[in-house]
Amino acid sequence: MSWLPRVLRGFGMFWWDLLVGDTPEIFVAVVLALGLVALISVSAGWHAVAVALLPLLATATLVLSVRRAARAKR
Repeated sequence: MSWLPRVLRGFGMFWWDLLVGDTPEIFVAVVLALGLVALISVSAGWHAVAVALLPLLATATLVLSVRRAARAKR
């Protein structure tokens, strides 16, 4: 394998490990939350709702992730 495919594969694996890591569910939840907040903010013009919604969605993601991990540990 030449150096370019190795470098590109290493670069992709770095970003995958950094962003997704062990829990792809959290990555998907974050992408969906950011998309939803952006959609609400841009299309409806409800910036205050978007600002309040993002921390709520982040907290809900954290709670669900911790609950899932605790359930898996039992």
